[in-house]
Amino acid sequence: MPEANPAALSFLASRRSRPAKTLTTPVPDRAVLEDLLTVAARTPDHGKLEPWRFIVLETAALKRLADTIPMYCRDIDPEKTAKLVAQFANADLAVAVIASPKPSDKIPEIEQTLSAGAVAMNLLSAALAAGWGANWLSGWISHDRKWREDTLGLAPTEWIAGFIHIGTERMTPPERPRPDLSSIVTWVET
Repeated sequence: MPEANPAALSFLASRRSRPAKTLTTPVPDRAVLEDLLTVAARTPDHGKLEPWRFIVLETAALKRLADTIPMYCRDIDPEKTAKLVAQFANADLAVAVIASPKPSDKIPEIEQTLSAGAVAMNLLSAALAAGWGANWLSGWISHDRKWREDTLGLAPTEWIAGFIHIGTERMTPPERPRPDLSSIVTWVET
């Protein structure tokens, strides 16, 4: 039998994101955040391409981004715009996980995309395991190519896998319903 890590399994079985709007200060300092990013970077990465990178957004940068959003969403429902502005304006720390696919004859772009998702999940899990509150958000603005390039300096081939908000949780959220395995698992025996 393999040697189990009961503490890790218990953490993963009870892992629960904390709503970003409930996070407050203090936030991890640079040294702590670098440790979390180091853990995040230990992710599946076929070909060792590192098809992702991080942009750390502190309070002033988040406020600046919040101020830009209305200029890019003139045709969007004002309530949706206000909610997205608040996501940035009320935050103290977020890490933008940037999918940065590399040209490769051997590694398909879909594998690189999955690696970017894995690095985001690793960062979320690392923050939660370290005792911080954390949440993975995106929002429609993250899919706006012009906004990404104008505000974050992304290359045309790059996109945002998500914003990982990290801070101190003010309250523990209630548990939510989880998937019913019987409706999502197929057993193939022969």
